[in-house]
Amino acid sequence: MTSAPTSTTLGELRDSGHEHKSVKAEIRDSLLQRLAAGEPAFPGILGFDDTVLPEVERALLAGHDLVLLGERGQGKTRLIRTISGLLDEWTPVVAGCEINDHPYAPVCVRCQRLVEAEGDATPVGWLGREGRYGEKLATPDTSVGDLIGDVDPIKVAEGRTLGDPETVHYGLVPRTNRGVFSINELPDLAERIQVALLNVLEERDIQVRGYRLRLPLDLLLVASANPEDYTNRGRIITPLKDRFGAEVRTHYPLRLEDEVDLIRQEAVVTWPGSAHGAPVLPDHLLEIVARFTRLVRDSAQVDQRSGVSARFAVAAAETVAASAVRRAAVTGEQVAVARVCDLPAVVPASRGKVEFEAAEEGRELEVLAHLLRKATADTFRARLAGVDLSGLQSRFDEGATVETGDLVPAADLLQRLGTVAGLGQLLTRLGIEEESPGLAASALEFALEGLHLNRRLAKDAVPGRTVYGG
Repeated sequence: MTSAPTSTTLGELRDSGHEHKSVKAEIRDSLLQRLAAGEPAFPGILGFDDTVLPEVERALLAGHDLVLLGERGQGKTRLIRTISGLLDEWTPVVAGCEINDHPYAPVCVRCQRLVEAEGDATPVGWLGREGRYGEKLATPDTSVGDLIGDVDPIKVAEGRTLGDPETVHYGLVPRTNRGVFSINELPDLAERIQVALLNVLEERDIQVRGYRLRLPLDLLLVASANPEDYTNRGRIITPLKDRFGAEVRTHYPLRLEDEVDLIRQEAVVTWPGSAHGAPVLPDHLLEIVARFTRLVRDSAQVDQRSGVSARFAVAAAETVAASAVRRAAVTGEQVAVARVCDLPAVVPASRGKVEFEAAEEGRELEVLAHLLRKATADTFRARLAGVDLSGLQSRFDEGATVETGDLVPAADLLQRLGTVAGLGQLLTRLGIEEESPGLAASALEFALEGLHLNRRLAKDAVPGRTVYGG
């Protein structure tokens, strides 16, 4: 961000030519500029370009408050947080105001009195974009006081009369005045609490207990909800749904490429200070994780109403990377490169992230392991179809075997395999340009597993140890 403007009083602000715009006008103008320039309006959001984002853009241009409706882990909160990036970088506020009043049009009693008394000498502060976003997770214990406000007994004890509006302690919504406010999991908010939001969305003001108080708020309200919660565990009351200008349905990535890009963007696979540096996750392993996630998501054994979060894929990739780092630490490898032998660690680690159908109780690990094998086979066929692997397969024609495992170093695996004809073609098809021992071992082990899954090579596996051939 650039430094804040230099105006410090209302008079200086007027002289600077500053124009007062509403929050929705700021967002509309910024969005139109980005669309005209071909710049991304919502950076970091993947897989929604042709579906969700156009609907969100139309809602914002129309000045609508909106609800994002979708299963868990579809990026609803991430998308909501990027909307605040469309606000102006700096906006003026009356210095010391709890609800960010604009100096040209103060709405709280304190600021109205201050501007009336001080005039052009009224002190002005500047609020950055990051300070204009508020968020509340709608837990069942959320109260009207949390969202809207309540009487502050401390202010009463200081000598103010109980009827003075300055005795009000403002809640999260008015404190985000002139910004973007998000309510996550709105159906979990008790229905009697949802009623308190009706005026915010329609009349654009708030009511606090019995006070004769009207604060015309200037904000964009965005909520998220899960379809299952929307209909069963909780619901958004009808009058509140009617006041939202738009409802946008989100979804999981439709294309495999978007799933892979999402994993690559979100997975944390670097540990500062690690003796082995950042682990390497070859593209073919990321594709296996992405295909595995999509197979689990579409499986008949999985409860389709709960969905399979994108966090499932991200956590799986991080587990694979951690397995490679563990091997490097134990064996002394200089660079940790993930291999197929690291994939089985994903199955027990991800079991808790999936809701299975009742009939599958006790078979969760079996189902996940089967889907992981299928994802590996699908990736093998997609990546290596037509590649001549006879040079590798001939190594086992006479009943020879090769042992690998999650603690077998890459150099040992390559030594056991010996010279493999066609290795260069294999690496090229997998997009591997650097012929390091770790990457070569990763490619060869992937080919071995693919040959086995296509019934062209025998395999004997126990935890931590795999023998190909024989």
